[in-house]
Amino acid sequence: MSQLKRTPIFDQYSAYPGARCIDFGGWELPVQFIGIQREHEAVRTHAGLFDVSHMGEFIVSGPASLTFLQQMTTNDVSRLEDGKAQYTLLCYPDGGVVDDILIYQMKSDRYMLVVNASNIDKDYAWLQKHLIHGVTLTNVSNRTALLALQGPNAQAILAAVTEAPIDSLAPFHFLSDAQVCGVSTLLSRSGYTGEDGFELYLSAEDAAHVWNELIRAGEPFGLLPAGLGARDTLRFEARLPLYGQEITADISPLEAGLARFVKLDKGDFIGRVALTKQKTDGPARKLVGIEMIDKGIPRSHYPVLADGRVIGEVTTGTQSPTLKRNLGLALIESAFSELDTEILVEIRGKQLKARVVSTPFYKRIPTPAKGANPS
Repeated sequence: MSQLKRTPIFDQYSAYPGARCIDFGGWELPVQFIGIQREHEAVRTHAGLFDVSHMGEFIVSGPASLTFLQQMTTNDVSRLEDGKAQYTLLCYPDGGVVDDILIYQMKSDRYMLVVNASNIDKDYAWLQKHLIHGVTLTNVSNRTALLALQGPNAQAILAAVTEAPIDSLAPFHFLSDAQVCGVSTLLSRSGYTGEDGFELYLSAEDAAHVWNELIRAGEPFGLLPAGLGARDTLRFEARLPLYGQEITADISPLEAGLARFVKLDKGDFIGRVALTKQKTDGPARKLVGIEMIDKGIPRSHYPVLADGRVIGEVTTGTQSPTLKRNLGLALIESAFSELDTEILVEIRGKQLKARVVSTPFYKRIPTPAKGANPS
């Protein structure tokens, strides 16, 4: 068996006796540092720091970069400007998803694409296959580290280690050269948790130093390191999709409820014909939120039934750490997607009652940050 890849932060995991690593798409990554529940709660109430250096980064540059990205992605890249980021998707001709990505516009002819770790090789090959004259594609994943600081106290913690104007940094905007802990950093504001937060893209060789400095600065504010387990429960509560579950090569953006990121009127792009037809006809399946009525927890791939037959399956499910309810996301036939529709989920051979509910399950209400004043 090939050796698992490790991020530049790996050696720092040993500072936490409770840290437990798993094989995540060929990477040895922490599912937890202290405990999933505690880490989840820290992000919701104080702050959490994630090592997401396994994510991939590509640079797209050259005079035809905009034309190329418009052809490859579903969102309208022409709406970007320097210092702004955009969520979008790469699709196959049939409308299935290659990957969901972020695009950062550095300059009018230079962009950074952030892709999912398990899709780095696939995405690079897909983009390379369709490359046009006037565009250069460079994979900088191995020399780029990525940290995510999330939670109500994220801004206060970051303010302790940078003089960059983060208070005026709007969501999905970024500073291309902020000094954080004395290190040059691309600093953006978005997140994958449902909370306010920042992403720090920096050189792999500087990552451990910045990680340790953030942990130190965040201690008075209740900051905890957080692993993959909390990352998944947090994004699930906020109804943020995970590639391989809510979106796949067999699930389109329209079926997954991501229509706002599909700009069919921007001009041609890969998958546009199929997605236009799907929108016109109405998607045959829809991703919905479900809540268990009977006692049981819906898990990924559990069958969903109605009218005595299978109508879909659960994509993600758990007992919500924040809401203490047994919830799931399920891709089901559109005819059963109305709110309060009663359905059945097959759990360990038993068909248990559930109902369709609204999402996101959790939505942040901005409140004053909690935690100690470090001064």
